[in-house]
Amino acid sequence: MNLVVNNTSLFLAAMLVLVALAISLWQKLGLDRDIIIGVVRAVIQLFLVGYLLKYIFRVNNFWLTTAMILFIIFNAAWNAQKRGAGIAHALPISFLAIFISTSVTLGVLVLAGAIKFIPAQMIPISGMIASNSMVAIGLAYRSLNSQFHDQRQGVLERLALGAGLMDASIAIVREAIRTGMSPTIDSAKTVGLVSLPGMMSGLIFAGVDPVRAIKYQIMVTFMLLSATSLGSIIACYLAYRNFYSEQKQLK
Repeated sequence: MNLVVNNTSLFLAAMLVLVALAISLWQKLGLDRDIIIGVVRAVIQLFLVGYLLKYIFRVNNFWLTTAMILFIIFNAAWNAQKRGAGIAHALPISFLAIFISTSVTLGVLVLAGAIKFIPAQMIPISGMIASNSMVAIGLAYRSLNSQFHDQRQGVLERLALGAGLMDASIAIVREAIRTGMSPTIDSAKTVGLVSLPGMMSGLIFAGVDPVRAIKYQIMVTFMLLSATSLGSIIACYLAYRNFYSEQKQLK
């Protein structure tokens, strides 16, 4: 089966955006401007990336592929650190966490023979891993910020009783890690029953046997669990110390 999306069908599908705009205007949500900007940016960015990937796939160069993966990781880190308002060094922490989680997961997949180090496979998979790690880290940052604010008195009491920074913060850190990992775990519980995720649906659209497509989706589930858990734990254990001063006092 060949799936063809011509310009006419793409234009007609764009009419679906009017549904979101109508709801925003009807309910006075004030999101109409953001919706329009988001759609325009998505179209421009996707076309630019599409032509860029077409060139990279054709060249099939190791260093160019690696550079693209690092570019993806940096952009994921940049967006993750926006969720860590008030957390010092959020960008380098996010970059390190996403870099390690992506590298480890990709390394295992390549060594296992599940994927090959070619741009057509490495770049899309890297994007999936980095984006999920980005979301997990962003949620973990929000959890750290809210919990250190809400549980400030409890942390101060533990510090006053002689607890170290880790002992005073461990419950908050663990809850933040749990928050970061929860969406991926919930998604794993319902995959196939509630949702048919992107890779599986894309392969089925392309005419791949559904059973073979399922195997790829199982691989994706495994790699996303790995990436979000690694990203969350690295980011949280590096970020929590930034809530304390050099004198080991809660900011």
